[in-house]
Amino acid sequence: MDTLPIDQLMALDRRHVWHPYAAMPGTGPVFAVKSAQGVYLELETGDRLVDGMSSWWACIHGYNHPRLNQAAQAQMGRMSHVMFGGLTHQPAVQLAQKLVQMTPAPLQHVFFCDSGSVAVEVAMKMAIQYWYNRGETQKQHFLTIRHGYHGDTFAAMAVCDPVNGMHHLFRHSLVEQYFADAPQIPFEGVWEDGDIASFEAILERYHGEIAAAILEPVVQGAGGMRFYSPPYVRRARELCDEYGVLLILDEIATGFGRTGKLFACQYADISPDILCVGKALTGGFMSLAATLTTTHISETFAQGEAGVFMHGPTFMGNPLACAVALENLTLLESYDWATKIFAIEAQLKRELAPCRDLPAVKDVRVLGAIGVVELHEPVDLAVVQPQFVAQGVWLRPFGRLVYTMPPYIVEPEQLKQITQAIYEVLSLNP
Repeated sequence: MDTLPIDQLMALDRRHVWHPYAAMPGTGPVFAVKSAQGVYLELETGDRLVDGMSSWWACIHGYNHPRLNQAAQAQMGRMSHVMFGGLTHQPAVQLAQKLVQMTPAPLQHVFFCDSGSVAVEVAMKMAIQYWYNRGETQKQHFLTIRHGYHGDTFAAMAVCDPVNGMHHLFRHSLVEQYFADAPQIPFEGVWEDGDIASFEAILERYHGEIAAAILEPVVQGAGGMRFYSPPYVRRARELCDEYGVLLILDEIATGFGRTGKLFACQYADISPDILCVGKALTGGFMSLAATLTTTHISETFAQGEAGVFMHGPTFMGNPLACAVALENLTLLESYDWATKIFAIEAQLKRELAPCRDLPAVKDVRVLGAIGVVELHEPVDLAVVQPQFVAQGVWLRPFGRLVYTMPPYIVEPEQLKQITQAIYEVLSLNP
């Protein structure tokens, strides 16, 4: 591959490359990465940035980790891809076994997917087809809560907040679903049943046509980085059981330790009927996700009209991705990740606290390895992104939120650079 001069590289990028949540031709700030190692991104300009984003929450063990690289190289020597229809292979089977061991006990069956959004699509299709298999074909809709985010594909968008979320432009093209009021009691707040009254009222009235409720347990991610009370999740489980509705938990952002529990649903001590995981599954090495479910659900499919589950991605169970994911989860289990997460949490709480005194700041909140500074007004990304880079830090704010979800391997001095940069940049933008 030829190496382009930086000016030519960026000119071609602006002309041809359509970045996420961006317009064409490219006008916003874009920074070219030359390489990445550990928690650092090295830009083509020579600048070295501490990554406070884990590349959208996925690279929990940083970049270029030798164990993940070795797993990929070993698997490439055997095969990088083979179709999963009618075939299987060691990496997928062993990864499925590992996921069953790590997730709540009732989850016994693993459907591999390409990405988090697809994992949600699969979960929704699985729920609808489950009820169809049982002869309850009217159960075609979903219940969720406002401020949620579940992905950018069409079924996933339909259960994202249609007003406060990023998909309101598509509102009239999406299947209308049921939205309960967002939980208001914070993570450590005192529980009151009234917080889930809206959720319960919708179930009571419409449970006959609702296939499943879908939630991000405890932490709502891209819909607002909100932390809410675990008893809400526990009560949602009870209400779904009471009204004969499945419970889907979206742990794509929270799974594999980010909140301080291996899965956020463990704060509520419950298990879903269907679980979606992704992002950190491969340690950010490459795209892979999974949808897990129970034997009770899966055993209905052979008896249904189709006789099978009607879904099958081309790259499902990709051997290369599965091999890396298996090594990533083995790596996670090899050290005391929980102690590391709580050390990050304590440092974030301590070092982000001064941001509360800044005039631009509305709230500061921390849970596990997630630190959030909420502002009164939306950030101007074109202004603050270069300011963070000038501070030697990579952060990607959105809306009114400046937040960090660093790799688990971040050292205290590296994390301090992130928190200091947040304070300094917000001080510059009152």
